[in-house]
Amino acid sequence: MFVIIAGGGRTGAQLARSLLSENHTVHVVEHRKEVLARIHKELPTEVIYPGNALDTQVLEQAGIKEAQVFAATSTSDAENLSLCFLVKERYKIKRTIARVNNPRDAWLFDSKFNVDVAVNQADILSRLIQEEMSLGDMMTLLKLKRGRYSLVEEKIPLRSKVCGVAIKDLKLPTNCVVAAIIRKGEIVLPRGTTTLELEDEVLAITDADGAKQLADILGIAE
Repeated sequence: MFVIIAGGGRTGAQLARSLLSENHTVHVVEHRKEVLARIHKELPTEVIYPGNALDTQVLEQAGIKEAQVFAATSTSDAENLSLCFLVKERYKIKRTIARVNNPRDAWLFDSKFNVDVAVNQADILSRLIQEEMSLGDMMTLLKLKRGRYSLVEEKIPLRSKVCGVAIKDLKLPTNCVVAAIIRKGEIVLPRGTTTLELEDEVLAITDADGAKQLADILGIAE
């Protein structure tokens, strides 16, 4: 995948490092001298393109015509919106991602400015806090399918009502699948006849409603 990142600040540089480690092609556009001096120590020189991303000549030198994804990660919401609008309208970029700096501006980051994905840290943190509070001790390990499904982990507690119960008898919701069980440091591939034991760590793929039901099913007997 070929990704162009506009903004070489901490967010943009970290994103670039992560994508490069996964063997993606990445070009970073940055014009601030102090930032350029830093990222030249952190990133390969060939991925850095000095200049203002709002300058179409700079974008074209960075390869915008061939890029598949454009990420606007500057500290200016106005700049991120302008860039997403520009690259989608002029270069028909397939996917645009924009960083939201001020939560009050979040309502602007949608299709009217050609933003496909808005990364709003305040909203992400709020959702995580609400999710973790609603699930008790259950932990979300990985979001799947744009956040609708998740890989969650729940440890079987002392006095759990499911100790000794086979998975086929748990009456799991239809939107929940037990993917694995970690037992005493070893992975157990679950079958219908597999019975749950104290301190088993149950890994399941489910959506938000299924996660709440799973937490209740695996909970302490009343």
